[in-house]
Amino acid sequence: MSDPGSSTTAAGAAGGGSRHEVTVVERGSFASARCSCGWKGPARRARDRARRDAAEHSA
Repeated sequence: MSDPGSSTTAAGAAGGGSRHEVTVVERGSFASARCSCGWKGPARRARDRARRDAAEHSA
């Protein structure tokens, strides 16, 4: 999973039934979570923490 630019998608529902498509994007040494609603998580060196940010946002 250290391929630059690779991503992982997790779908979830949040709030008033709106659907969030959350993607974890890797750029070099960093990974960050992004959502279809416009939300962006911080860039992190720990990819598991970026995935956790994505899961927390979509929950």
